[in-house]
Amino acid sequence: MTNNGYAGSTVLFAFLAGAASGAVVALLLAPRSGAETRASLMELGSDVARAASNVPTAVRNVYDSASSAAVTAYNQALSNAPTNREV
Repeated sequence: MTNNGYAGSTVLFAFLAGAASGAVVALLLAPRSGAETRASLMELGSDVARAASNVPTAVRNVYDSASSAAVTAYNQALSNAPTNREV
């Protein structure tokens, strides 16, 4: 699977920015009163803040998993490498 030269973080940021923009436009164009729209925006803001608070934990979990896999692969490659006596 290719990523066409885009980093995963760039794609994720673009997706989140598009989703947020779409949500704001939908809220602003919906036939509601100003008070209802402001309440919806406040709720959306809290949802985004709550979701954003989970990002550091998710990034840490991915980092830990990737680093563990790298250490395992390194150790396996090291154990499978020929020694000077075998050459």
